Amino acid sequence: MNAGPAGIALVVDRPGTFRFVDHPSAPPGPGEARVRIHAVGVCGSDREVYHGTRPAGYVRYPLIPGHEWSGIVEAVGEGVPDSLVGGKCVGEGFRNCQVCDRCRNGETTLCTAAYEETGFTRPGAMATTLTLPARLLHVLPDDADLACAALLEPAACAAAAALRADVRPGDRVAVVGTGALGLLAVQFVAASSPAELLAVGRGSGLRARAEACRAAAYRDVEGLDISGNFDIVIEAAGAPGSARTAASLLRRGGRLVLAGIPAPDAPGLDPADLVVRQLDVRTVFGAPPAAWAHAVRAFGAGILDPRPLITHRLPLRDFARALDLVGSGSPEVGKVLLFP
Repeated sequence: MNAGPAGIALVVDRPGTFRFVDHPSAPPGPGEARVRIHAVGVCGSDREVYHGTRPAGYVRYPLIPGHEWSGIVEAVGEGVPDSLVGGKCVGEGFRNCQVCDRCRNGETTLCTAAYEETGFTRPGAMATTLTLPARLLHVLPDDADLACAALLEPAACAAAAALRADVRPGDRVAVVGTGALGLLAVQFVAASSPAELLAVGRGSGLRARAEACRAAAYRDVEGLDISGNFDIVIEAAGAPGSARTAASLLRRGGRLVLAGIPAPDAPGLDPADLVVRQLDVRTVFGAPPAAWAHAVRAFGAGILDPRPLITHRLPLRDFARALDLVGSGSPEVGKVLLFP
């Protein structure tokens, strides 16, 4: 199989330093697929990679970042169906071993092998092409919007939270956090016909975006009236104190799903409160294949619509500006996409 045309890639050599390099498009090996990247999402984890604040063991330099992406399969290696070529796709990031007990049980984000993930320890999608195991691909409908599809990685994580939440029609639900993860979770919850769906964010500037994602109501976390009557609360902010805020919104016996990742020194939950109120606490880290499939199906059916979240579309060479936008904290900044 011939190599494709050369392109460019962004490489973070070490924290605080990046450069653009020629990116040869080598033939995919056995079991692999080469994808021409259409769009890459930028998130807080990419800022951690650049600033060197990602925990040890969860990043390996030098690195091509980019774990939220979409593209078109342009070549496949031996053992991969030729029918994939030309198809629109997204792909899972975790490089699980497939043979440990957890992988066999479908819990690939709990794989007992060493952590490996696209865009963190393996080359990511901030390049013209990305080569990865074809088993990680999820094929999209022919008419899929590839810019929106770049949000299917956070959408898969939101799907994992929604599946853990197990919302039933008539439940009263709140989602704490109005970033991409939180607002995508709002859309999944809305599809389950809750009796009440509250989005909790910081500042009034996010109200319109939350409502566009089908939140029935929006409240600012500052001065939030804690009613404690929600059946289910999904915490998707990962901010200091947000887990406690989320727990305080629950009725006795309610269900708390923690999807945001706070700093190590963030205030924790009160064990006595958890026991006395008999709260059911569930957690999410990444997205197993079932959550990816759930997100892709919802996207293909039009139930999941990432468009309200996208506020900036930039060329890959504007990586530095994209990082600044993501870190600005401005309510005017939602999801920032880069186009190689």
